[in-house]
Amino acid sequence: MMQTRSLIGRIAHASGIAAEDAACAAVAADGWTIVARRKRTAAGEVDVVAEKAGVLAIIEVKSRPTLAEAAVALSARQRARLVAACEIVLGEHPEWGANGVRFDILVVDAAGRVRRIADAFRAGEL
Repeated sequence: MMQTRSLIGRIAHASGIAAEDAACAAVAADGWTIVARRKRTAAGEVDVVAEKAGVLAIIEVKSRPTLAEAAVALSARQRARLVAACEIVLGEHPEWGANGVRFDILVVDAAGRVRRIADAFRAGEL
């Protein structure tokens, strides 16, 4: 039983890393510079932090069997965690995001298709 759980965890982790790889490739192809990946903060981890033209994107990657399932997978609690983590990241790197900050969700389906939900939510909307 424990071996099965461990195997499932390893598969889920590998799937998450693959989704993050696909998301980072899409972000970079769109002209963004990845400034951090799997950025750990006291508030939690940010999957990807990217910057373009002075705009900082705090990016959460969600992988599900379909894009629609992935698009609705971010809970209010996770949004609050991302906002708190963003405040820490900006405190550590005040030079990032000179022209603003936005929160994006990149959804990845089982086929590896990636879609970006730009400016998916705002800090005050939690």
